[in-house]
This record gives sequence, C-alpha cells and structure tokens, in this order.
Amino acid sequence: MPIEPRLLTVASCNVNGVRAAVRRGMGPWLAATKPDVLCLQEVRAPDAEVAAVLGDGWSGVHAEAAAKGRAGVSVHSRVAPVAVRVGLPGFLDAGRWVEADVPVASGVLTVCSTYVHTGEADTPKQDEKYAFLAAMRTRLLELAADGRYVLVTGDFNICHHEVDLKNWKGNLKKSGFLPDERAWLTALLESGFVDVGRRLGGEGPGPYTWWSWRGQAFDNDAGWRIDYQLASANLAARAVKASVHRAATYAQRWSDHAPVVVTYEV
Repeated sequence: MPIEPRLLTVASCNVNGVRAAVRRGMGPWLAATKPDVLCLQEVRAPDAEVAAVLGDGWSGVHAEAAAKGRAGVSVHSRVAPVAVRVGLPGFLDAGRWVEADVPVASGVLTVCSTYVHTGEADTPKQDEKYAFLAAMRTRLLELAADGRYVLVTGDFNICHHEVDLKNWKGNLKKSGFLPDERAWLTALLESGFVDVGRRLGGEGPGPYTWWSWRGQAFDNDAGWRIDYQLASANLAARAVKASVHRAATYAQRWSDHAPVVVTYEV
C-alpha cells in the first residue's frame, strides 16, 4: 500500500547571525511555527554553536564560510536526510550553498539553502555574483533533470519585478534590481522552477522580506522581496500555503529579513 502524502512545512530565513537572532527572539518564533525543515542563511557561527542554539531534534547540514563571521548556510530537518552536499564548483568554501536529500512519503525532496551576496554594479564583486548565479542555475537544472522534487530557498539578493521592492525607480541601476539579475531569475523560472511565494501570495506589491534596520524603512514597509522558495514544477504543484512572517513591530524583529514559510503536501 503506498504511503499517503503528508503536509511538510519548510521555513527559510536569513538570520543575520544566528546567535544574534536567538537573542532577539527567534526561539519563540521557531517554537510557534514548528517547521519540518528549516533553512538558514548568514548563519555566521560554527557547527557546534548552531546546534546549541537550535536545540535537539534536528539533523542536516551546515556550511561555514572560509572567511570567519561571514555568510554560512544550513538545512535542518526533523527527519534525517539520506544525503547532504556542500558548495558549488568554484565556491566550495564560500558558505553560500548546501543541499539535503530529505525523504518524504512520495519520494525524495532535495532542499537547497543559498545565500547570494549583494554585489555592486560594474565591479568585480558583481562579476562574482553573476558567476555564482550561473553555477547555481547549472546545479538546479542538474538536480531537476531526474524528476525528483527540488526546492531552493534563501536570500538571492535579487528583486524580480517592480512589485518586489517599494522604491524600484530609485534602484534601477543598483545591484539587486539590475536587468541581468532579473533576467537570470526569469530564465530560471522559464526553465521549470516556480516562485511559490508569488504564486500563492498574490500579485503584490510585496509582501517584502527585507527592510533596512535604519530609518523608517520597516514602519513604512519600504522593503525588498529578495528571499524565495523556488520549487521544481512537480513540487510547486503540491504547495498549499505560503506566507511571509513579518514581525508585528520593529521592536519584535529578530532579523532584518522575515522568514518565508511554505507548506507542501508530499
């Protein structure tokens, strides 16, 4: 008798330092949300400290960056993954990419957590960003080619359309909203991946996922939608609910990003 699919909730967030996030109140959010899979970006902590702040009951993979105190990504699951992998060609020690093969009732779900750095227009830093994005696309298409469920979560530092950032007119020539960045995301979606947050979250504007700590950006909802869950088409068809967990007030924020939470029936 086949195993019946069940609801699986995946939460992803750039924590801007996991230890700082916990001090600010990440713990109660995690206890209330109860995700089955948790993807983190900009972890900025060694393995032992990540395990300590999350507590018992998690398995998964965490990649520190070679540069201490920078980047760091992880995938944590309540069910032990059958395999994990770290890094992309050319970026093996960058702390920007991990994969975990999580068993689900209807097969295997490969969950990727990524942190794409900000970049800066017309500089080597932007060239490096494009190189990383190219490696990322190649890997995602490789994973999807055998028909498995594939999910990439994380901080892409790219807004796709004008509805994805409040001040789009003022950012047309800035990294995060450059034509080539937006075209990269369009091409990935045209290759078969689905922006689940947008499909289930409405046409926008927003909901945004990042706001500067400075000024009145959060209070005025002057944000950017740069955090995603992109699913292979077969997985996207099983997505039933998506939401952005924006803090109720500035004082209740535990990161400058808000978690993106999606439930799939797998």
